[in-house]
Amino acid sequence: MWNEIIDNNDLKNFMDNINYFHDSCIKEFKYLSGAYVDDELSMYPVNDHRILKVIIQRQSKDISMIEMEFKGLIYLKLFPLDDKYTCEILDSTMIIKNDCIYWCDCGGLSETDLDNYNGTVICASKFRWRAIEKCMGANEFYTSDT
Repeated sequence: MWNEIIDNNDLKNFMDNINYFHDSCIKEFKYLSGAYVDDELSMYPVNDHRILKVIIQRQSKDISMIEMEFKGLIYLKLFPLDDKYTCEILDSTMIIKNDCIYWCDCGGLSETDLDNYNGTVICASKFRWRAIEKCMGANEFYTSDT
């Protein structure tokens, strides 16, 4: 079941419920632009979907795996650390600002920090999430049928 985040009250309840992503990691991303080329090689070059799905796994018995869906993606700033560093999320920030929702992989950020933050930031028009059960581990969640 998808849970929509509409306002700051929804956002606070979500963040409290998942402990601000403490002891979590980003496992996977899936992006759907809406653009494509068909079998006759005609192109539909419009980004009319812009949906980013993110799988987060957590060291928690409650809601161990979360799928976050960002609709109307405005931008993704992805700064994955290399294999010399760990990538666990100790805390995170979510902010609703100017009809957009932001997710950052660091806690304690303010609206003024969003543009200059050098970690991962997602900005979109809409956000929803759901708990995923019985899919923990290294196997890919987003797989191709082909």
